[in-house]
Amino acid sequence: MSVPTATLPDGELPVVGKGTYRLDGETARTAVSAALETGYTHIDTAEGYHNEDEIGDVLADRDREDLFVTSKVLAKNLDYESVIDACESTLDRLGTEYLDLYLIHWPNPAISLRETLNAMATLHDRGLVRNVGVSNFSRYQLSAALHISDVPIAVNQIEFHPYLQRPELVEYCQANDVVVEAAAPLARTEVLDDPTIEEIAKKHDRTPAQVVLRWALDHDVVVLPRSTSEAHIRQNFELFGWELDPEDRRRIDDLDRDEPVYDVRGRSWDDDVWGIAE
Repeated sequence: MSVPTATLPDGELPVVGKGTYRLDGETARTAVSAALETGYTHIDTAEGYHNEDEIGDVLADRDREDLFVTSKVLAKNLDYESVIDACESTLDRLGTEYLDLYLIHWPNPAISLRETLNAMATLHDRGLVRNVGVSNFSRYQLSAALHISDVPIAVNQIEFHPYLQRPELVEYCQANDVVVEAAAPLARTEVLDDPTIEEIAKKHDRTPAQVVLRWALDHDVVVLPRSTSEAHIRQNFELFGWELDPEDRRRIDDLDRDEPVYDVRGRSWDDDVWGIAE
């Protein structure tokens, strides 16, 4: 199956990717292998997910040019030298010479954003990173990054799902040619039991997850569903050749509660959030 793509400054980003948050060990290997066998070519990981070695094992037998691989640098590693070291370590663990996309996982107000983005520019200039992006950036933080960065900010990966739609941030990203990627696009399964989602899924003879993911794609948002079930991995990829009605989309739009499923407010910089959060 040919998957539509979003255009980045350097290359094309498949609009459906395999999320790997909290997948480790043999579970990570099995899930990523199943995704690749299904047809996924876009794999999303992070330094803080602690699964880059396992993913590298799986990718070793694949044609690298057929894949789109994303990783992220931890918030604690955003000074210049640490960004460079973190990226080189990520490349070593993944067994690849470059990343298609490298993201700042979380903003860190204790470290100069300019310093971080200068390091990202160096990685880009060295050919280690083809595209640079951010994750979990607010509109204000993204605006600063766009102003400072010497290379285009290609992506902002944010929490996005029917219960947290963030229209102003999404609109700002898209108006500035920044692709929006949905972390936790299924709200960690919380939206799947919603009566509206279930009703629309029954109408189209689709799963609730397929309905939610198709809705996000209709908003020009890239989706990164995470699953360990081979059946769900396959279903989460079957998002093309059918569509939601305008009324379906309106009803899902109306579900917005401005309600996150992961919330880092109140946590200290020493907490695990800076290592393993979405």
